[in-house]
Amino acid sequence: MSGVLAAALLVVAAVVAEIAVPGRDLYHAGWYNVAMGALAIYAIVASRSRFRAARSTRARLAIVAVVAGAATSGIAGIASGLLAPDNQTIVGAPGQRVRVEGLGVVSFPIVADLSNDASVALERPLHAPVAIGARPHYAGNFILHASPRDVAYVEARDSRGSHLTVTQPMGAAFLSPVLLMEHRQSIAGLNLPFDSFNVPAARRVVKAVLFTPAKAAMLRMGRIGEAAVLFAVDDQNDRPLPHAIGLSAGGATVSAGGLLLRATVATYPAVEIVSAPNILVTAIGALLVFTGAVSTIAPRR
Repeated sequence: MSGVLAAALLVVAAVVAEIAVPGRDLYHAGWYNVAMGALAIYAIVASRSRFRAARSTRARLAIVAVVAGAATSGIAGIASGLLAPDNQTIVGAPGQRVRVEGLGVVSFPIVADLSNDASVALERPLHAPVAIGARPHYAGNFILHASPRDVAYVEARDSRGSHLTVTQPMGAAFLSPVLLMEHRQSIAGLNLPFDSFNVPAARRVVKAVLFTPAKAAMLRMGRIGEAAVLFAVDDQNDRPLPHAIGLSAGGATVSAGGLLLRATVATYPAVEIVSAPNILVTAIGALLVFTGAVSTIAPRR
């Protein structure tokens, strides 16, 4: 019985590891899942002779529990490793609702100050909405948690100071003034996030490159400890304009391409979603193995 129990415990440990430390590429490796399956099969095959040799109903039930638990946990782990979708990060604009196949709808908060305390909500059929924060949230075969990322809140005005509408034809939300900075570009050897927006009333297209406080300090932009956004303004046909580059450091207003531009760098949550073995199925399998092990080891009355 010791070999069967050891194999079952290894299967359970491997599956629990996928839940406790989720998102590792190792779990999707073919050899990892083959090894897990081999252990479960060994436990099933080896248990047959132990079952026939058992002299009591209690011993037989213990063997059945251990084997059933190993098979249950193994199936959950292998299904997750071979069939589950790849890890993904959901980036959404304030107020945006993103549907995730097999999970539900991820709803991003609308907050004027882009506070990192604002939580994302997960809406699932037949479930009450739940807040997704920094701590992992388990939902069936998925584990979700929110992670802060840098975004830029931009404002545009004309030369008289009148407010101008900002649009994002290629963005997640057309009228949102929040740039999600989903693209990357190299400047002065630094890999930096950037985004762009339009100012229709002025017939301008503006590209914005974000510098974190550390990277801004490296290039001596603004004061130490302040993030910065570099603006480059083109006309509506993407042609460069004279005097069209300006740096907004620490939320300062700058003049570029006939516009007064201001950027405030803040944090806003994205949602990381990783696949994991089904929590309930894994718990049942682990409980069966544990019960069988205790029944085997515990002395008879």
